[in-house]
Amino acid sequence: MSQKLEISEVYRAAQVLKDVARHPRLIGVTKLNPDAEVYLKPENLQHTGAFKLRGAYYKISQLTPEEKAKGVIACSAGNHAQGVALAATANGIKSLICLPAGAPISKIEATKRLGAEVCLVPGVYDDAYQKALELRDKHGYTMIHPFDDPLVVAGQGTIALEILEEMPDVEAIIVPVGGGGLISGIGFAIKSLKPDVKVYGVQAAGAPSMVESLKEGHREHLDNVATIADGIAVKEPGENTFDYCSKYVDEIVTVSEDEIAAAILALIEQQKLVAEGAGAVSVAAAMFNKVPVKGKKTVCIVSGGNIDVTSLNRVITRGLVKSGRNCTLTLDLNDKPGQLSGVCAVLGENGANIISVVHERNTDRASINGCLLRIEIETRNHEHISQLHDALEKAGYHVVK
Repeated sequence: MSQKLEISEVYRAAQVLKDVARHPRLIGVTKLNPDAEVYLKPENLQHTGAFKLRGAYYKISQLTPEEKAKGVIACSAGNHAQGVALAATANGIKSLICLPAGAPISKIEATKRLGAEVCLVPGVYDDAYQKALELRDKHGYTMIHPFDDPLVVAGQGTIALEILEEMPDVEAIIVPVGGGGLISGIGFAIKSLKPDVKVYGVQAAGAPSMVESLKEGHREHLDNVATIADGIAVKEPGENTFDYCSKYVDEIVTVSEDEIAAAILALIEQQKLVAEGAGAVSVAAAMFNKVPVKGKKTVCIVSGGNIDVTSLNRVITRGLVKSGRNCTLTLDLNDKPGQLSGVCAVLGENGANIISVVHERNTDRASINGCLLRIEIETRNHEHISQLHDALEKAGYHVVK
């Protein structure tokens, strides 16, 4: 059974965080979904680039003097590590963060810069977690769990108080879901204060642990998770957070990798906001009508912005393809002079910009006197791509795909 949480705890957390956390104002109305009034709560602009600071700081602030003297320990390869490090340093407490040895160097260095001691553990996250438990028991550190702790949940719930204060007539809130700490806090606070407001959660289709758990009626452990939204790639929800979600959340849905990429791209282009995959899933759900927000005043929580810059280019390219802004056409041509220039002329006349051309003679798909032509082009939208297909076919060229 989950530990009981009172709304007074969330208000206490808000007081503690008043001069500690940033309180980013809502952005909107955006045009991310033309059928709904979509606003953004940009927690990607929070200190350390994610909402995690709120729960970590509040939890650490409530430790006893004895616990503070011994220090805290956490296990994370991302936003939670940095939140714990900043909170512990601000409170004058020693912090030790166990990270898998393969964690990105940028995240390791960011955690160190915030004042934490880092312990690199060979293997994956689960190995680092076991090491953290071992060190906790050996040295008496307090474990700061990333989501399955009522005080952490209360800290995350302060986001709901800020939304209600700024927009009392909000009708729906869409929240990213990994282990469930963020949506537990927001769901609990919203349903306690204004139960008519809908609370929707979003997971990546490649890591649907909470979706599967709610469907089965008990916590499910996934064997594998795979998603660009690494911040919510959690194999099993928490005991407390599963109960909170069962009670306070209206529905949890999933979004695909392409939809996440399209949302990241839309936030960059339209709102000048950089979101990580986990932070953009709420926007993806609104953009692609995964939850019923038509005609509703809706707030999407953009939970974090710590995307690895080395993967950002791949994500943007994926987003361009999903939104019809980038396309690769394959044509089956007769191998004779003038074919390439003819195809280029048709594309140019119809407003497409050619990025790259690959001309293949030796392929099983082409006839002996034929060749395959692959052309990557910049396009306006999916309708423009259909127009190009039709124009090429009309000019006598066979588009394979």
